[in-house]
Amino acid sequence: MTQMTMIEAIRDAHDVAMGRDERVVVFGEDVGYFGGVFRCTAGLQTKYGKTRCFDTPISELGIVGAGVGMAAYGLHPVIEIQFADYVYPAIDQIASEAARLRYRSAGDFTCPLVIRMPTGGGIFGGQTHSQSPEAFFTHVAGLKTVMPSNPQDAKGLLLAAIEDPDPVIFLEPKRLYNGPFDGHHEKPIVPWKKHELGDVKDGYYSTELGKAAIRRAGDDVTILAYGTMVYVAEAAVEEAGVDAEIIDLRTLLPLDLDTIQESVKKTGRCLVLHEATKTSGFGAELMSQVQESCFYHLEAPIVRVTGWDTPYPHAQEWDYFPGPGRVLDALHQMMES
Repeated sequence: MTQMTMIEAIRDAHDVAMGRDERVVVFGEDVGYFGGVFRCTAGLQTKYGKTRCFDTPISELGIVGAGVGMAAYGLHPVIEIQFADYVYPAIDQIASEAARLRYRSAGDFTCPLVIRMPTGGGIFGGQTHSQSPEAFFTHVAGLKTVMPSNPQDAKGLLLAAIEDPDPVIFLEPKRLYNGPFDGHHEKPIVPWKKHELGDVKDGYYSTELGKAAIRRAGDDVTILAYGTMVYVAEAAVEEAGVDAEIIDLRTLLPLDLDTIQESVKKTGRCLVLHEATKTSGFGAELMSQVQESCFYHLEAPIVRVTGWDTPYPHAQEWDYFPGPGRVLDALHQMMES
């Protein structure tokens, strides 16, 4: 085991994958020479050369399009979109080409493509550097969508994503890049000024896609969270005095519905927590799945705690995404129902 930040774990996953398989290539804006704006690919070009880790023009459409073509002809591209907010010009290539290739070719071609992108707020990035667009991708059949909450999972899930024969959207919470943050804080934390490490297995290992993790066992209420919100949930539960079970989804699609059902049927209550906007967010899908499969076990309405239905507000950043205070209020409300 080695202690690493999430940035270091992601970098290590690239290194392990590239060392094991010469088909793995890594590219994107500033990914090669500079090593990425968050340094997740630092040193890879020096070690593996400019044909396996390289920079691209500023064109997300072109980056993803090139990745789809490479994947179709046998490579395993891992591409970086510099911020999740920049992915929208590439949506057509992702939804119409990458996600459809296996189906439109009747299996003659596959698309083993990983699209990495920093996501979420907490770095004073404002409207165009703080978005959480996971719901866009979970709506597209043919894609897998992943969001880790810690360095150990980040490395294992990324290695599994690189080995997957189909396209994977890999969302990296920027606020967790340099270590799990203290969920009790009510002010934004700048990630590159905080260096908390997590234990990460050395060498190769993979974490199965589609399997959630129970971060805290409990009997009173089930909290479904992912990414940064896992730590917000933990902080709220500590203050609430509620015996909550916290499930870190890790993979949004495919969704580990078995673990969710087992927990909700035990607790009888469910709180859904995410940073993205509320309307048509992924939380709505989670609520529907729980309602359909656990209806007769529910003792209270399912509750969502989410970001506001507004463009990301720079001046009110911490108020925008849920803090432990909002989760605490929701837990008390549910337990009184």
